[in-house]
Amino acid sequence: MLLSTALQKSLWGIRIPFSEEVKHLALAISLFLFLISICILIWQIHRYCTQQTASKHAVYCSQSDSQSAKSEMFQNSQMTNNQLYLLHDEERPSYLNSSSDLAGSTDSLGNVDEEHIQGTLRFSLFYDQLQSRLVVTVLEARGLATRAFSQSVDPFVHVKVLWVAVEGKEQKQSCVLQEWQTRPVKDSCNPKFGDQFFCTVTKEDVPMITVRLEVRDFDKYSRHGILGEVRASLDGLKISYPLEMQADLQKPKKDIVGQVLLSLKYMPTSHRLEVGVLKIRTVFQSSKVKRALYAKTKIVCNQCRIRHQRTTERIFSDMTVFNEVLIFRLPEGQINEFTLVLSVYELCRRKISKRLIGQLSFGKTESMEDEHWRLMMNALRQPVAKWHFLYL
Repeated sequence: MLLSTALQKSLWGIRIPFSEEVKHLALAISLFLFLISICILIWQIHRYCTQQTASKHAVYCSQSDSQSAKSEMFQNSQMTNNQLYLLHDEERPSYLNSSSDLAGSTDSLGNVDEEHIQGTLRFSLFYDQLQSRLVVTVLEARGLATRAFSQSVDPFVHVKVLWVAVEGKEQKQSCVLQEWQTRPVKDSCNPKFGDQFFCTVTKEDVPMITVRLEVRDFDKYSRHGILGEVRASLDGLKISYPLEMQADLQKPKKDIVGQVLLSLKYMPTSHRLEVGVLKIRTVFQSSKVKRALYAKTKIVCNQCRIRHQRTTERIFSDMTVFNEVLIFRLPEGQINEFTLVLSVYELCRRKISKRLIGQLSFGKTESMEDEHWRLMMNALRQPVAKWHFLYL
């Protein structure tokens, strides 16, 4: 006990043999370093808060709105059809106009009745320049049409980010960069989503991006009905801050996503149809991961598939060469009742999953006959080649 008391007195008696000038200099350096660290901390906090504010604004949903703000917004939406409104701007933009401005083919998707397309969709777009990514937030839909047989609807939104290239005389060809879908909302004509999606997009590619939002009716057997779509071209849009938009649903349109060179030859004696998949031309986005491509061909009669075959897999490029012939033996005397459907798929994630790139169908029906089909029937036993557009 006496030893510890003596040791404490000796430690307290230690003095640092520095002059007053050295002590003052050390104190000044310590204060200077402390101020620098405080400034760095304040700058980092400011940057973090700025990014958090932008992100929270992008995922803003209507639950935080007051009831009065909601009623005013939806009263304004009961105006004439084929109109679109920017909630942060009073002018009507040209890049989200009527269906005549939509890219791609004039063919509709499936059997969509224009009389049953109604309602509006509200969503938000934001481009984060720091992280070079596009943020799409699906907020809500209002006034959707119901199914005729059940008077209900289970809506969800399928989002596609399209990279659109102009080839030739204003011919647009698209490439799907990314696609997602929201959760379905059961039995609601006014669903609220609040789902957010993002993908990496360079600043140079932003003017060539079009966001396509399809409102669909969920079906557990994957036969989803289409209730309408909205498109937003980013060319000219100021989305450095979250931009909230509202649009009337339009009749869906198909996009041209590529071309396929096919050859057809029909052998009437053996009732054999030879389909040659020669080349597939698409808008190719370079990637570090090698991707594979293949085509699946099927023969459909009265909406029932009776034959199908697929090509081998080839490395995906802007011009993929196959030079493969698929042979189908058809029932006697029914060549004029068949439709040929060709689907092009991309294998992703080390061939674990596949993604539909585009599709085409042609043949002879009661209402029309494709030119390629007519040329094949006029030149029996001779291969006839022709380019066809791929649609999605």
